Parts: sequence; C-alpha cells; structure tokens
Amino acid sequence: MKLSDLLKTIQPVQVIGNTSMEITGVNIDSRLIGTGHLFMAMRGTQTDGHAYIPAAIDKGAVAVLCEELPEELRTGITYIQVKDSEDAVGKVATTFYGDPTSKMELVGVTGTNGKTTTATLLYNTFRYFGYKVGLVSTVCNYIDDQPVPTEHTTPDPITLNRLLGKMADSGCKYAFMEVSSHSIAQKRISGLKFAGGVFTNLTRDHLDYHKTVENYLKAKKKFFDELPKGAFSLTNLDDKNGLVMTQNSRSKIYTYSLRSLSDFKGKILESHFEGMLLDFNNHELAVRFIGKFNAYNLLAVFGTAILLGKKEEDVLVALSTLHPVTGRFDTIRSPKGFTAIVDYAHTPDALVNVLNAIHGVLEGKGKVITVVGAGGNRDKGKRPIMAKESARLSDRVIITSDNPRFEEPQDIINDMLAGLDKDDMQKTISITDRREAIKTACMLAQPGDVILVAGKGHENYQEIKGVKHHFDDKEILNEIMC
Repeated sequence: MKLSDLLKTIQPVQVIGNTSMEITGVNIDSRLIGTGHLFMAMRGTQTDGHAYIPAAIDKGAVAVLCEELPEELRTGITYIQVKDSEDAVGKVATTFYGDPTSKMELVGVTGTNGKTTTATLLYNTFRYFGYKVGLVSTVCNYIDDQPVPTEHTTPDPITLNRLLGKMADSGCKYAFMEVSSHSIAQKRISGLKFAGGVFTNLTRDHLDYHKTVENYLKAKKKFFDELPKGAFSLTNLDDKNGLVMTQNSRSKIYTYSLRSLSDFKGKILESHFEGMLLDFNNHELAVRFIGKFNAYNLLAVFGTAILLGKKEEDVLVALSTLHPVTGRFDTIRSPKGFTAIVDYAHTPDALVNVLNAIHGVLEGKGKVITVVGAGGNRDKGKRPIMAKESARLSDRVIITSDNPRFEEPQDIINDMLAGLDKDDMQKTISITDRREAIKTACMLAQPGDVILVAGKGHENYQEIKGVKHHFDDKEILNEIMC
C-alpha cells in the first residue's frame, strides 16, 4: 500500500519526504521491522518508541511516524509527525489491514466483571445461528473455529487489526470483543467501527494503572462517548454507573435489568448447581449457569442478539444450549460428596457475586470454604477488601498465593490479612503454597460443602519472578479428588 493512502485517515502536523513509496508492513515494535516497513513510535508505559527510531531504520523502515522528530533526519526516510501517535497508530493499522470492521458487525463488551463470559457467549450464540464469527477475549481469540492464543484482554492496535483483518478475510460476519479500560485509555481501538457496545458493571479494579475510580470510570465511558450515531449501546440499568456510561453517547441507548423496567427484563425463577430457570421478557428459559451475575451476562447476550436482528424465540433456544466459559463458575463434583468451584473472581465485587451465588443454591445446608489470593504488582488497595469479603461470606478462608509476579507472596498475604478483624482471623488460615491450600480445603470439606477456588479461573500458570510455571486450579482439584 502506498504511504499516501495509509495517511488518509489521519491529519499529520507535517510530513517530510516522499509519500508515494510502497509500504510493505506497519509496526510499533522496532524488533519486528522489515524492509519497506512504516515504524510508528509510541510512548508506552514502560518504554518510549521514539528511542528506537534509529534501530527501526537500520532494520529496513523507510518511513517513521512520531510525535517528536529525531534530531538527525536520515536521507531517503519519510517522517510523519503527528500530535497523538496512540490515536494515529490505530487508524493507520486499520487502513493497512483493509478496514476490517467495515466488513463485519463488531460489538465491544466493557465493564469490570462479565466481559469474557458475555463476549464468549455472544460468539457461541452467533456460531449456533450458523454464522462465521470472530472473538477477541482474555481466554482465547477465535477466527471462527480456529483458536489464536492471546496475551492481553485487548491486543495492541497492530495485532488487533491484523487479527480482525484475518476474521474479515475468512468471511466472519460478526465479531465480539472484550474492550478493556487499558485499551480505551491507550487508544488501541482507535479507527475501529463498532456496531454496538455493551456495559456490564463497574467496580474497583486496575487502580494501579488508573489511580482513581473516577479515571477508571472515565476510561470506560469514553468507549460509549465515541460510538457512532448508527450504533447501539446496551447498558446495565441495575449498576449505578449504567446510565452514566451512556449519557453523552450518540448511539441508540437500550437497557437491561433484573430489578427495573427496561428494554430487556430478566428474573431468576429457580437456582440449582445444575443451572437456573429464568424469565426473559416474559419467556421462561432453562440455562446451565449459576448466579445472579450470570443472569446479567445472559440477559446482556439476549439483548445484544436481538439488537443485531435476531428473533427473541431463536435467541432463547440458542441460550438454552450454551455452556459456562472455562474458569467461570466451573463446577467439579467430589466422590466424597462436596462440590468445588473454580472461578476467575479477582476483584472484591466478583468474589461477592460468586459467593452469593453459592449461598443462593446452598440455602444454609452446607459450609463454604474459600481459597483466595491476590495478584502481585497490581492494585494493593483491593487486597484487604477481598480478604474481608471472603471472610464475611465463607465459613472457612484459606489465604494463599495467586500470581505473585515480582512481589513476595507472604507480603501479599499480609496485605490481605490486614483487612481481617479478630473474629475473621479465627476462621482464616494462610498457606503460601497454592497447591497445599487447595489440598487443605479438600481435607476440610464435608459432604454437602462447597469449596471456592478463586482468582485464576482459566489460567494454566502461576507467574513467579517473571516466569510462568504450569499451574491449573481445576487440574489440581481433579488430582486431589481422585
């Protein structure tokens, strides 16, 4: 593609050099630059891409996009100066990969909890309808039925547009994408065309990056602010921030709720460990999911599918066939008569949701044992809150290691224990080794009890000092229970 064509969607401050040259690739990582590429310098949270301009040119870059021009301008290299490289990178990447989101219906799902489940269930629902569908999610990306491993909830703009381009080329008519607060703040989704956006909920998370809840909220809200006039917004009316999210959106706004009058109204009629009986818009529906939080997720899927043109009756049939997402309220039955649940819950609110769901089914007829930790090098403020909520809603608590990353596991555990009072401490123990913690929970459990192993869900590793060691909560539970 000619450089002049690549620049049509952005407004450079200035261009120095020839723009009629052919560009064979675009990248933000100087190590991946090849002959004839455009290197785009971004200021990241760890490094500044401007420092790698010389290296990119040495590797074959013929053009450079940057916010600040280097002191030395090399002969034969075209320099494109822009005001905001984060915004420009997404738009250029979209153009280079053929504007993939103009060829399919892309729906973004954002919120603190429920993004993965909602996006994945939408993907499965539309595959059930017979469409080729794409998925961008925390667990795995999919181009129809082909899995593509994932590193981040929302990839960088180059990886993301390359992935979406492959989806469009393979004939995907729909794509569903988790939209993280980081990706919105860092403009990784710049240039993409969304047919709609879904808001699940907002609770405390990622304050290590956003610093305040208000900044976190603003990042999420920005997604809806920038949706085009022809798109739809589907927001959770029961969340106090539900209508805040959409108050400045040009999109058509719809609501879903389990408590109030809304466009898509739901109600839980019955709940068991095998599933729930729901009422959606006065239609009964049996599903294989547990908990109020999953009722919200399914209601969001129901509403989104209808807003994308599907008939209510057809959507209800599709929802009845769906299975829970890996690592989300994953239930395992023990031969000893107790139940173990593996869940990704790694925020205070997510923990409360899962524990409340367990109590809703148990109805006081069994004890709850919670195994929980907190990730290292992340928001420390949520650690004591997670411990406190676990103690409040559990009969026994085992505080253990999660992904300590570059922190000492015991330091993280101490931060969590600081949230507990004397009564809480009497039913709490700490075991640094996560496998031993899970094993201890299984030894304590009696027939009819429920063990919740929270925090890692689908993850099959434990990250310690920068190294990912194989570790799978569900795998370990199955080994111990046999």
